Amino acid sequence: MTETTDRGRALSEELNPGMEAALEARYGHLVPGLAEGVVDFAYGRQYARPGLPLRDRYLATIAALTALGGQTAPQLKVNIAGGRKAGLSREEIGEVIWQMALYGGFPSAINGLNAALEVFAEEDET
Repeated sequence: MTETTDRGRALSEELNPGMEAALEARYGHLVPGLAEGVVDFAYGRQYARPGLPLRDRYLATIAALTALGGQTAPQLKVNIAGGRKAGLSREEIGEVIWQMALYGGFPSAINGLNAALEVFAEEDET
């Protein structure tokens, strides 16, 4: 285990508890090491980098996933939830998604807002 894997594992468990185990259960038989690779690279090497606050990294991620379109809804929901844990408000998330109407189109932005509403409804249930 490397330092970045340890750092990534701690951050991913804080922001998306159980994510590594879920990835391993779903894809581990097909792509051994995928779960640990995601934890190491995405969380240990990218999200944990200095130079940009975590909440801003989540804003960028939410914007990118929104602009890519509706096929990213599962990842968008995970990152909206992570962004909330990193300190983003519902209004900030809504605004960054709506801003993407200029770059990804209205359908992508509407799909992104629908994903956000689902995450917010889950938050309200807990």
